[in-house]
Amino acid sequence: MDTIASLFSFITTPVSWVIVQFHKVYGALFGDDSGWAWGLSIVSLVVLIRICLIPLFVKQIKSTRNMQVLQPKMKAIQERYKNDKQRQSEEMMKLYKETGTNPLSSCLPILAQSPFFFALYHVLSSIASGKKIGAINQELLDSARQAHIFGAPLAAKFTDNVDKLTSLDATLLDVRVVTAVMIVLMSASQFFTQRQLMTKNVDLTVKTPYMQQQKMLMYIFPVIFAVMGVNFPVGVLVYWLTTNVWTMGQQMYVINQNPTPGSKAQDAYLQRVLKTVDSRGQVRGRTQRRTVKAIVAKGPDRNDIERKFITGLSKKGLAAQEDGTVQKSETAVIEAEGGAAPKRQQPKRQTKAKRQTAATASGAPKDEPEAGSKTSLEKRDAPQDDKPTSAGKPASGSSRQAKSGQRKGPQRPKHPSKK
Repeated sequence: MDTIASLFSFITTPVSWVIVQFHKVYGALFGDDSGWAWGLSIVSLVVLIRICLIPLFVKQIKSTRNMQVLQPKMKAIQERYKNDKQRQSEEMMKLYKETGTNPLSSCLPILAQSPFFFALYHVLSSIASGKKIGAINQELLDSARQAHIFGAPLAAKFTDNVDKLTSLDATLLDVRVVTAVMIVLMSASQFFTQRQLMTKNVDLTVKTPYMQQQKMLMYIFPVIFAVMGVNFPVGVLVYWLTTNVWTMGQQMYVINQNPTPGSKAQDAYLQRVLKTVDSRGQVRGRTQRRTVKAIVAKGPDRNDIERKFITGLSKKGLAAQEDGTVQKSETAVIEAEGGAAPKRQQPKRQTKAKRQTAATASGAPKDEPEAGSKTSLEKRDAPQDDKPTSAGKPASGSSRQAKSGQRKGPQRPKHPSKK
């Protein structure tokens, strides 16, 4: 551990200087040698670091969500190029580039905290050993060694022996109880943070190996913290417990205000938006308008929860707009009342008899049939003597049958000169 701490010695002086500045403020309130003054200085250091890491935390959330969405595509690429690792890597990098996803973004907050964590560990270890370090001089060193939190010195560890604890003016029981409680709280906060991420902020419609990995980490991380915690000084436990509680609260805020699409948290959030619209008649706040705007932009690609939200607006007689606001809609009112929007009716096709009746009423001659109509009845009604016979002989063939090449219907009699 000394080797690892020495690698981060470049940041030891800034960390110790920040602690000293906070100690000056809290020392004026609680006393220079008070454990609360030194403990709150460490807590303030955590808060300052986490505020600076908020942009990285936002990137972590986006990266985690993108990784969840990309898991089916990544699995398809792995199966398609399972015999060609180089092509598989190329397709993976291409997918990351197209979607703007960085797999390392989910680890950025932890990686960024590591230097501060090891620097603080090195500072507290030096205090326990009675060595000056960074901005902590001999006077501050003596004050820090006398500081106790619930009877446990900041530099004491769970594994310390009685002789070392006696030199720090502490008892073995006090140190073991305080460190054990802090280790349990640290592990519990880590477990709860991971659990609320898995149960509330995961798209339940997507079953991927990534979810199984997160579920395993939910149980593995608390065990790791418990095993490592016995070797941490009380001051480091204060640091780690504070950062876990901060992470839990920060994640809870993000889940409530910007949940993952398709998750239980999104359903609860959209229900709150519906209640706000019902009471105020409009969407409140930029965050809600941005959410409604994103849902409208998805169109037919909305998930079941988002379609349920749009239906809820329709039942209230409202329709979501492209700018994220809601407005009254007559169509939505009709649908909410159980009816349907009026549809354009096509005119019914008239029967042949009605078309003939309409043509007769419009003044068409009765003896001229419509184009394409049959004339068999007209042939039966035609007089037989319209067609003259030659030399008193009857006409060959029936008068009801038309000759080849002649048009159907009543035939015009031939002129006498053509007989």
